[in-house]
Amino acid sequence: MKVIILCGGKGTRLKDETEYKPKPMVYVGNQPIIWHIMKIYASHGFNEFILALGYKANYIKDYFLNQKHFTNDFTLDTRTFTTKYHYDSREIPDKFKITFVDTGLETNPGERILRCKDYISKKDKYFMATYGDGVTDLDIRDLVKFHKKQKTIGTVTGIHPRSKYGLINVDKNNKIESFVEKPVLNDWVNSGFMIFDKRAFDYINPGDPGEMEHEMLKRLANKKELSIFKHTGFWFAVDTNKELEDINKMWNGDKAPWKVWKG
Repeated sequence: MKVIILCGGKGTRLKDETEYKPKPMVYVGNQPIIWHIMKIYASHGFNEFILALGYKANYIKDYFLNQKHFTNDFTLDTRTFTTKYHYDSREIPDKFKITFVDTGLETNPGERILRCKDYISKKDKYFMATYGDGVTDLDIRDLVKFHKKQKTIGTVTGIHPRSKYGLINVDKNNKIESFVEKPVLNDWVNSGFMIFDKRAFDYINPGDPGEMEHEMLKRLANKKELSIFKHTGFWFAVDTNKELEDINKMWNGDKAPWKVWKG
């Protein structure tokens, strides 16, 4: 089953980072966040990816084409231009199969998904899609099983969001009882880890670069063809410099719940 990763946005709220590189290439530890996302899927047996590219697409292509240069020691013979790589025996090499699709510079996510349609083989009944900035400890296999059981065209993974603000508990006399620091809310939001069968492409307006993925989801919901898989575990998305700093603290402090792979 193919996994579409939406990689084309400009990530304007991370401008210090994204002025020079696309948002999925901001680093968490010594690897870009898109690598972390791909490792999550691959650890559950899904290692075929379609990258829906746009802004600074060549940066992403260059990284994966030259990944072994960036992540390993090597010896270069400048006379013969032969290279010997010194792979760390403790490392398990990534086994990703990646299709790079240029989906346009100003295209919105719905149209980006549609432009990947031709790269999903006829034998594949389902495909998954996610954004290039979020990580989770979700068991992807559980999501797939749930989706097949529901028999709807699409399923999104719902999570309880955490408030960006501290909340105040007040008594009936308008006196403050306590402060709650950025609590987890009771509402559900779409975490971005989604699965569809190929009928979903019929719910995207073709040829409209302004087509958002939310419009496709609304159309599916109106037809009772969209389910929610409720995930109460870890989820984190990087949208600001503070969030990038926080996720790196988690990784460097060995408290990274999304690291479900070995090595």
